Amino acid sequence: MYRKGSVVSADGTVIGYRQVGSGPGVILLHGSMLAAQDFMKLATALADDFTVTVPDRRGRGLSGPHGTGYGIDREVEDLQALLKETGASRVFGLSSGALIGLRAARVTPAVEKLALYEPPLSVNGSVPVDWVPRYQRELADGKTAAALVSVLKGLQADRLFTTVPRFVLVPPMNVVLRLQRKPTGDNVPIPDLVPTMSADMQLIAQLADTTDDYATVDADVLLLTGSRSSAYFGRSLDVLAAVLPRSSRITIPKLDHSGPTDDGGPAQVAQALRPFFA
Repeated sequence: MYRKGSVVSADGTVIGYRQVGSGPGVILLHGSMLAAQDFMKLATALADDFTVTVPDRRGRGLSGPHGTGYGIDREVEDLQALLKETGASRVFGLSSGALIGLRAARVTPAVEKLALYEPPLSVNGSVPVDWVPRYQRELADGKTAAALVSVLKGLQADRLFTTVPRFVLVPPMNVVLRLQRKPTGDNVPIPDLVPTMSADMQLIAQLADTTDDYATVDADVLLLTGSRSSAYFGRSLDVLAAVLPRSSRITIPKLDHSGPTDDGGPAQVAQALRPFFA
């Protein structure tokens, strides 16, 4: 079981979280179309050594809406509120969560150790975005399954979805989403998570080609990737490794972009995080 809590961010938005374990504080930031529920195996794997806080990022679950004026500054403020509340000094982020952690580390001395799993930091257009207009049209038309397929194929985060044709993927995805429409406890139904990609793509666009900004990051940084992930994630890590003052890098075998999630290989990711955060 987990404990529940919440903080109020700078703009008044409530950020709810789950918490497990005891010891030095670690905050886990999930990526797009995910919520705290997707990090519970990773949190549990770290709980013997750390107090692990897993927020629902704004726009889902225990937290308030994205709100007006949404952007990277709001997400950084949310993380800063969590750091102050929990006293944590260690942050792990997946995908867009990694972008938030990276941006926060520039201006938040409380972040002493930062682990980034495949931040989609776009370098000269390296992150694919040509699929976004179709995704947005499908969302507007209420075609949630089709929109989800557009995301999975567009971001090339999973080889299965890249190779299988759309007409094969959409019908079973419709079935899955129909079965997932009702919330279970604190868990957010998958259909409610699909629209959150719009906000995360806003973050990716906002932070494109900002690599040089991170030369001032004072935290120790661990750069993580899976051996089965798309090449553009490696490109992001290449440029960050070149600019960050103190960083190390690990490639985890047999994992892809979903590696840290409950459906990936959270035990392998925890094995990489534990000595770094210790």
